[in-house]
Amino acid sequence: MNSSALPLFSPELACPASECMRYTNVNFLLSRPSLRVSCLVKKGGDVGASNGDGKNSNASVSLQSMHSHKDESFERKRRMHVPLQKTDFVRTLLIDNYDSYTYNVYQELSVINGVPPVVIRNDEWTWEELCHHLYEENAFDNIVISPGPGSPACPEDIGICLQVLQKCWDVPVLGVCLGHQALGYVHGAQVVHASEPIHGRLSEVEHNGCQLFRDIPSGRNYGFKVVRYHSLVIDSESLPKELIPTAWTSPTSTLPFHEAQKVESIFEDPVLVKVGNGSSNHFDYGNTRSKKVLMGIRHSSRPHYGVQFHPESVATCYGSQIFKNFREITEDYWLRFRSSFKEKRAYSNDFKEVRSSMSAENNAVDQLKKLVHAERDLEYNKTEMKHLEMLNMVNTHHATTGDKCLKLKWRKFSHLAGQVGGAKNIFCELFGHETENTFWLDSSSTEKERARFSFMGGKGGRLWKQLTFRLSHQSDGSSKGGGYLSLEDSQGSAETIFLKEGFLDFLNKELLSYRYDENEYEGLPFDFHGGYVGYIGYDLKVECGVKSNRHKSKTPDACFFFADNLVVVDHKNDDVYILGIHEENSSVTQWLDDTEEKLLSLDGSVKMASGKRDSHYSTLSSNKTGFSAEKSREQYIEDVKECQNYIKDGESYELCLTTQMKKPIKELNSLGLYLHLRERNPAPYAAWLNFSKEDLCICCSSPERFLQLDRKNTLEAKPIKGTIARGATKEEDEQLKLKLQFSEKDQAENLMIVDLLRNDLGRVCDPGSVHVPLLMDVESYETVHTMVSTIRGKKRSDVSAVDCVRAAFPGGSMTGAPKLRSMEIIDSIESSSRGIYSGCIGFFSYNQTFDLNIVIRTVILHESEASIGAGGAVIALSNPEQEYEEMVLKTGAPSRAVMHFD
Repeated sequence: MNSSALPLFSPELACPASECMRYTNVNFLLSRPSLRVSCLVKKGGDVGASNGDGKNSNASVSLQSMHSHKDESFERKRRMHVPLQKTDFVRTLLIDNYDSYTYNVYQELSVINGVPPVVIRNDEWTWEELCHHLYEENAFDNIVISPGPGSPACPEDIGICLQVLQKCWDVPVLGVCLGHQALGYVHGAQVVHASEPIHGRLSEVEHNGCQLFRDIPSGRNYGFKVVRYHSLVIDSESLPKELIPTAWTSPTSTLPFHEAQKVESIFEDPVLVKVGNGSSNHFDYGNTRSKKVLMGIRHSSRPHYGVQFHPESVATCYGSQIFKNFREITEDYWLRFRSSFKEKRAYSNDFKEVRSSMSAENNAVDQLKKLVHAERDLEYNKTEMKHLEMLNMVNTHHATTGDKCLKLKWRKFSHLAGQVGGAKNIFCELFGHETENTFWLDSSSTEKERARFSFMGGKGGRLWKQLTFRLSHQSDGSSKGGGYLSLEDSQGSAETIFLKEGFLDFLNKELLSYRYDENEYEGLPFDFHGGYVGYIGYDLKVECGVKSNRHKSKTPDACFFFADNLVVVDHKNDDVYILGIHEENSSVTQWLDDTEEKLLSLDGSVKMASGKRDSHYSTLSSNKTGFSAEKSREQYIEDVKECQNYIKDGESYELCLTTQMKKPIKELNSLGLYLHLRERNPAPYAAWLNFSKEDLCICCSSPERFLQLDRKNTLEAKPIKGTIARGATKEEDEQLKLKLQFSEKDQAENLMIVDLLRNDLGRVCDPGSVHVPLLMDVESYETVHTMVSTIRGKKRSDVSAVDCVRAAFPGGSMTGAPKLRSMEIIDSIESSSRGIYSGCIGFFSYNQTFDLNIVIRTVILHESEASIGAGGAVIALSNPEQEYEEMVLKTGAPSRAVMHFD
């Protein structure tokens, strides 16, 4: 399109406002923040199936609550004649460049715009489809182009965004990071390497006071601090005359994020300081071009804006204000546009050419139309809609899988745990004599209430079963999922079935098939009441958006028990609970009676006996050889440098590089090893799992929670990034703790993963609910200090427990960001499958709650071999030699526990 089709606006006029469709119930829209409908159109027009998050030729259009109660074509014709007034909604098309921060933008816009944006990947719509929705359906008021890996010069990285910036001259557009660079690139500016990559670091920004920065201070020491994630920049010397610089920063201006800094909620701006402090309306653009790094640009005549920094980051000040300003820009633009030009836009020559090129019979467009018109005139309130959505989802699965009614019985023994020697002795006496097919989700570190409950059990009653899943064709790059599931019940009957849709889909259907009475667990202070206990291996990332696995795991890719009998220890109140679930026509009374009798027969003397037995365990021998590293020190350091090259080129912000250490074993008592490990390295998310049929035992002392969903539908993640050894003296220990706390490198690592986890939770949580109650809190454990953050959100009513896991797996602290591109790079550098390491261990309760850890600090015993995985986040600030030392540090506690048995 030709920009001359419209007279030049004044600089501050170039921004839109739309006469949005009227909705009868705002709460209804916000109660359904992410109504997903797949257009399912392959390139070429054939109907196909979406592949989740991975890039593919199929279109999976994410339509977030597009509704209308009037005919769109009539609305389009009518818009030019309605009274000029601002409306309650602004409808955004959010184009995702396969980034891991897009849904942070989504969350912001959902609240600020009054309706969630529509999210599409940059290769999911053809240009003709986009024009149809934008111009004929009149579906959007503005467009936001997300950040992302790579360069705007690479078509695979930027997709349809360049056409949007070239041809949609009459639609407001805001480009963030990669989108900002694309705005410069399409108009002839050069995108070059920055003087240094800046990722997860803060800079102070100056601006020229344009409307995008209204009510935001400017200049040094005035509080406009932004988070930057970029290796490439627009060369200011090459900026064409039609692009005006609006914001910039010093090339050397970065600020460490200190714990004392107050970070506002991403939906609440700090007290706004009026523009003018430290800024001026008169700028020497020539001086700016030569000495500053561009942080913002705008087009001189089009309503197109770009910012190099990330306004959606949790640590960016005034980020919400920027999105609010863009909404106002949009509203003002459309008001003035209608007033001045009325129907010129609809009848411009360029638009006629676009319309003539569109296909009249497109399956994706037809489906979109149906969606737009299907929801009109609905008057349901938020509560009614949530109930109907969940009921419909559950009923659908019941119809296909057959529902199962589970009954729960439980008994409580107040203040019993301490009297019988604690959780360790309870497990050893009830389950330690025959350790086959036993589990123990063990909160062995309960300091500062990091964890409270331990769950334990073994092969149980009639409902007990074991699930073992192996992906098919993992290493040939041809599989998007699917694999073989082996099931064995309590009677020993076994079968193997092929799961075309994969393990997570199977697990989801299983959990949705259970019926239960909530009154039966009223009064229980914990969320696991029976259900699946086990692990999900790292390679199940192929069911969460990754195209393929380069390496094949020796261990099963997922292994779970269905636990129908449980013993639970409440470490806070010293209580013990026993629980049993059964179907309506059966009973668990006998198991409850037997377990109660065993518990009450224990006394304090058991603790000493157990201690002696542990001493006996330590005399058993493993192979005398030590652990051998998968990669030498030199090779690991070279891998770190290779990661940094990818980061320098903009392919990733952070790469979590790992490796494996292995050791042959013989006649090693695995329970004794675990008891020793938990004593020497207690951890809040520790675990023991023994899958005897698979010759597999897991001894885990993880300090990191991956994801938890409680009965109140609160999702919580607690990523760890930043680790340092404990000191030999109290003074040295405190100095090391402070060194970690104020390390810019570790702060950057942590912040990048916090923003990534906010994104993952934002995919499945109510708009405005994702928040960070603790940012970069330093926690101390037996051997290390770690930097931990906490992210929480309110789960949407229309997603299941497994949907939440699928949106966030693998844990971002083990991948880097952006997640998909980073995992592809990691797969090309690492020389073997991570297997269980980097996956998660925990439970899925039959009532849709779950709690899962990150598998780190863990010994995997499988087929006469012990393996330990370890690694760390590589960023631009990383020192390769120090990265190697940190990796070795993390193997210390588990490797010493194994070597203790030599």
